[in-house]
Amino acid sequence: MNFEFTEEQTLLRKTVRQFVDAEIIPYIAEWDAGGGFDPKIWKRLAELGLMGVCVPEKYGGAGMDYNSLAIVCEELERGDTAFRTAVSVHTGLNSMTLMQWGTEEQKEKYLVPQAKGEKIGAFGLTEPGAGSDVAAMSSFAKRNGDHYILNGQKTWISLCDIADHFLVFAYTDKEKAHHGISAFIVEREWAGFSSKAIKGKYGIRAGNTGELFFEDVRVPAENLLGEEGEGFKIAMSALDNGRFTVAAGAVGLIQACIEASVKYCKERETFGKPIGEHQLVGQMLAKMEAGYEMSRLLVYRAGELKNKGVRNTRETSLAKWQACDFANKAADDAVQIHGAYGYSDEYPVARYLRNSKAPVIYEGTREIHTMMQADYVLGKRADKKLRRMLPSWPFE
Repeated sequence: MNFEFTEEQTLLRKTVRQFVDAEIIPYIAEWDAGGGFDPKIWKRLAELGLMGVCVPEKYGGAGMDYNSLAIVCEELERGDTAFRTAVSVHTGLNSMTLMQWGTEEQKEKYLVPQAKGEKIGAFGLTEPGAGSDVAAMSSFAKRNGDHYILNGQKTWISLCDIADHFLVFAYTDKEKAHHGISAFIVEREWAGFSSKAIKGKYGIRAGNTGELFFEDVRVPAENLLGEEGEGFKIAMSALDNGRFTVAAGAVGLIQACIEASVKYCKERETFGKPIGEHQLVGQMLAKMEAGYEMSRLLVYRAGELKNKGVRNTRETSLAKWQACDFANKAADDAVQIHGAYGYSDEYPVARYLRNSKAPVIYEGTREIHTMMQADYVLGKRADKKLRRMLPSWPFE
């Protein structure tokens, strides 16, 4: 398995890094404090081709491989988690799911403008009473002629006030439990839809997160994604993609922690020498580096399986779990290295620590991923081939 970057990937990393250094990092403290980033960033992401990195060119994307998407997420989160989250949700959870499960008509109508960055996509699964336990959802869609009537509520939805299209999951047959959940493509402008941002978040403050409300929303039958009852499978396949991007972003956050800590270690002196020369500070830096390298390998291994069109739930789960834990620990150590200054907004590490916590929770808590990995080891869990797998790369 070769993880050496191609010339195209090397250029991609350089391009995204330059964009982050010039157009995100100088302003992120202000955006984080203000609770939102400049909307012009969406236009710049589209101009750079970052809204559809691994979407085939025939659907408006850049046609690059899945590890190229990982590179983008890594570099964006090095700037701030809010921007990686935007790409994770738009591309990982929404667009890649449309690419896997959508009809040609659905792809032309929704995937193409999303890949071009003309429209923004989001993902609606979590509810006030349904997080890890997806079957506890209460949203319901009832067939009525050539439409479904959708009612319900979603919460902790990224891009809630920004996205144009939403992948929404709701029961069509409550008695069938998981097998009675279906997936729908919902447009913001439809009557009965509304959204509301959540204020006062601990982290990822520059990102838009909130609630979705559906009151007798009429969803055309052709906006059913997949078949009735396939919603749970579709959601889990979407999470394979979303978790991959989250894991890749965590690698970027670890890199940001290392860069900030090394810089501070060279500036700050205690007891007559730079603090980096103190053994326990060096130990924290060494652990960050180890976490960075291990996480990166796990992410790119999952990416290679995606490139081959192979089911990768186990590998992606492990990458997401470990990379997010390593990032959370790296951010905690970065604050410790900075001492009292790390506890203030004068340095970026406090923001890194705040941002590092959410990925440990969303798209499968560390506890959920721990149980998943234990079940794989014990032989209690095995991945079955989905009816529709992600296409292998290079795309035809």
